[in-house]
Amino acid sequence: CTVSSAHRAMAGVKKNPAAIPPDGGWGWMIVAGCFVVTVCTRAVTRCISIFFVEFQIHFAHDYSRTAWIHSLVDCTTMLCVQRVGAACGVSEAHVQPCRGKSWRWAPGEISQLITPLLDGQEYGEATQTPLGSFIGNRLSCRIAVILGGFLASMGLVLSSFATSLEYLYLTLGVLTGVGFALCYTPAIAMVGAYFCERKALAYGIAMSGSGIGTFVLAPVVQLLIDYYSWRGALLILGGLVSNLCVCGALLRPISNKDEEESSPIKVGSEKPPDTSVPPGSLVSSKDREHSCFCFQSLQEYSFLLMPDFMVLAASFLFLANGCSVPFVYLVPYALSMGVSHQQAAFLMSILGVIDIVGNITFGWLTDRRCLKKYRNVCYMVAVGMEGLCCLFIPILRSFPLLVPFSVLYGYFDGAYVALIPVVTSDVVGNTYLSSALGVVYFLHAIPYLISPPIGGWLVDQTGSYMATFFLSGFSLISSSLLLSAVTVIRRCQKARAYAAKPDPNLDTCQGTNTDYYKDLHEDPKLAANVLSL
Repeated sequence: CTVSSAHRAMAGVKKNPAAIPPDGGWGWMIVAGCFVVTVCTRAVTRCISIFFVEFQIHFAHDYSRTAWIHSLVDCTTMLCVQRVGAACGVSEAHVQPCRGKSWRWAPGEISQLITPLLDGQEYGEATQTPLGSFIGNRLSCRIAVILGGFLASMGLVLSSFATSLEYLYLTLGVLTGVGFALCYTPAIAMVGAYFCERKALAYGIAMSGSGIGTFVLAPVVQLLIDYYSWRGALLILGGLVSNLCVCGALLRPISNKDEEESSPIKVGSEKPPDTSVPPGSLVSSKDREHSCFCFQSLQEYSFLLMPDFMVLAASFLFLANGCSVPFVYLVPYALSMGVSHQQAAFLMSILGVIDIVGNITFGWLTDRRCLKKYRNVCYMVAVGMEGLCCLFIPILRSFPLLVPFSVLYGYFDGAYVALIPVVTSDVVGNTYLSSALGVVYFLHAIPYLISPPIGGWLVDQTGSYMATFFLSGFSLISSSLLLSAVTVIRRCQKARAYAAKPDPNLDTCQGTNTDYYKDLHEDPKLAANVLSL
């Protein structure tokens, strides 16, 4: 539904052509700012697990209660990730010049892209929440990132003065998580506004900050803890994260020269536009727009009733329940096995950088012609292999043995992430991909919140990490097996339906033979001629 003619008449503004994305220039500053944003949000979030043992020792609490800190950061970030649109200075008109390319954004919205674009694949993440709606509708991208950077920095700084775990739940868990959520989406959306032809390269550079940042920050954070204690490390991280405010200042929206030079009523025009509106027409137009909006919303999420999507959603719940545990408990497990603090932090560095390698290489491999039609199978294999890695970790009791685990787990973790949008698109289609991905990533928030505390409770009850990693491994394998079972059932149903369907060629041939022999019996002369032959 478009804006009614009555609204256009009252506005008196002509629709001007939009500015074409520059594919360079200031856009590279936007990419640099987005790179720093991903370092300060995703990398810092992963490095919080390095503080796990320090918090546990200092506050003398069990694993379960300590794990809530990391859970709250992840859950708050996922629940408060916002959907941004024209408020970020990116409108539907800015996307029009790039229509017809190998990628296309959904009309009227900017979807969050979570991984580099490979060969035209679109990776989106958009969740609609009350906070996201408020920020997206009332503030610009620049203000949102600056505000998020301030909140995240204040959360880390206040956490350095923590006197209890409950204090950390509020400051490090909620306040910092909300700040990260406000920064993450707008920065990524602005990259898409500035690039069209070089969009894949721009996102590849911007999103690599997650892996590179984890690779660099993990040993640095451990050094800060060794020299300045965990309080000093959090204080310094707060100063680092405050650079998000600078990144927000870099997010200059694309200016439309035509719109800047034009005005609602041109000077010197002979007659101003007629702004009179018939009585009652404005109210009726608002009612029509409201009913149209409600209808569009129902259509947008109609895929929720699809049986295939319900199975996929259940699979993602198992997936999210299993994949978050190793990132929280790998460092504590390594320390319990006698690994030094620096080596344990280096394991997180390996996870971070190999995650990016797996994301890029696996996405490229599955786009090859020989594997493209088996991408769903590749996704299930990646998730299953990640689960197998978790099952073997209890027998890995030294640093040289834990390094291969970090390499394999990190690679397959990046591999399946690259294929989540592909698998979702195969189920719901490209029309509902953006909305479906929003639901998919929203579903991740629930397991992210409860799985680390459950894993910590298992450690408290059993005195070892074996049950925790087994739970993670079986959850990942269950996710893969669920999709595999549904795929096999679907193919069997198609095979049975094809076998039960009669062959039209056989029917024609059989009918011809029947008529032929019938003619022989009815015509003796024709039968005699056949016998003479």
